[in-house]
Amino acid sequence: MHKAQHPDTAEITLTSVMAALSDPIRVGLVRTLSDFREHGWGELRAPVAKSTLSHHLRVLRDAGITRTRQEGTRCYVTLRRDDLQARFPGLLNAVLNAADTDDIGRQVGLDADRGE
Repeated sequence: MHKAQHPDTAEITLTSVMAALSDPIRVGLVRTLSDFREHGWGELRAPVAKSTLSHHLRVLRDAGITRTRQEGTRCYVTLRRDDLQARFPGLLNAVLNAADTDDIGRQVGLDADRGE
């Protein structure tokens, strides 16, 4: 596996963030990751194939919304809350509030049996 590339905070663009958040599965992943914890990819549950989930996680990472850390053969992901707040103050909270209000991404969550 290769090391994941992440945009620097200053390189995160509003258009890439908004494009990444245009999919309900990705919004659900952001909601799930908003608990201030790092999660293993195997903990994440979504109604899509593993390859599709991997694609969604890559889109979020490439947009600068998440950070992926590899440890051996395992990958862990966290929400780049501070970086997003620095670039676009209030945006993440607005997205999370709207997602909760409109119940977007509720089908995404954590697999309790695989949690660490």
